[in-house]
Amino acid sequence: MLNNKSVLITGGTGSLGKELTKTILKKWPSIKRLVIYSRDEQKQFQMAQEFPESQYPAIRYFIGDVRDLERLKRAFNGIDYVIHAAAMKHVHIAEYNPDECVKTNIGGAENVIKACLSSNVSKVVALSTDKACAPINLYGATKLTSDKLFIAANNIKGNQDIKFSVVRYGNVMGSNGSVIPFFLNKKKEGVLPITDPNMTRFNISLEGGVDMVLHALDQAWGGELFVPKIPSYRILDVAEAIGPECEHVVCGIRPGEKIHEEMITSSDSFTTYDLGKYYVILPQVPNWDLGEYIQHFNAQLVPQGFNYTSGENTEWETVEGLRALIKQHVDESFVI
Repeated sequence: MLNNKSVLITGGTGSLGKELTKTILKKWPSIKRLVIYSRDEQKQFQMAQEFPESQYPAIRYFIGDVRDLERLKRAFNGIDYVIHAAAMKHVHIAEYNPDECVKTNIGGAENVIKACLSSNVSKVVALSTDKACAPINLYGATKLTSDKLFIAANNIKGNQDIKFSVVRYGNVMGSNGSVIPFFLNKKKEGVLPITDPNMTRFNISLEGGVDMVLHALDQAWGGELFVPKIPSYRILDVAEAIGPECEHVVCGIRPGEKIHEEMITSSDSFTTYDLGKYYVILPQVPNWDLGEYIQHFNAQLVPQGFNYTSGENTEWETVEGLRALIKQHVDESFVI
């Protein structure tokens, strides 16, 4: 799929960007070019130690901000596929710095779309979050807006051969700033702060997130929002898995946080289809034939009123299962 192609990842030095890089270089050794686009020179310097250009001649490190349209246009020159992973993602930081979040998550999305349309890019996959579903915080609201922009971009492409799609998933296990690395660090102090004892979250590994991005890159017709079928975990089970001997102190939820996350609302059910491994929310007015899409993917319309929430999931991680996953995906030295 990616051999002899040029791929660019915005936010490429983040957790998912690095995992994508590792997977792409391994699976497609004949990739023409892999551009890591981000604004953090220190992270690029560190990533270049792990993936040096001398060993991986296709890789390029490109300093740039998604807020800078001209820089994006320069970076997108000769690029076939774009994976948009750059974002401000910390809920409480976005609440305190709303204008900065809007500039990056909404303005940056607009710039990526404009740069793609002015280049010869043929496929674009934008990363979303469960917090974009029925958002109550600014981060979620900006990501919902970003989702809408990328989906609607299929309506303004004219005769260009380009497809825009979105992938939405829950907490990525072990990603920067997520709860599991936070708890692993706090374990040394003997106290794990619990926001709310009833809190639940969807759980996906970095590998699972990468698989979904690559699936969308390969299979999307343009305008889809892909949602994975993944288990949930209870925050108390995560705490028990990591620090059973630790004291649990309830500190209350932070500004903009939910007790449970949602990835598909009942209002989405009218255009949501079951594809087997994934759900997909289709555009209300697709620019391709819906009947052909349903037949091609054997897509099944979900029941009216269907919703997909972390608190009412049918699949759950266990304490023992979480311990094994943490050792496998986050910290090999973790003692089970």
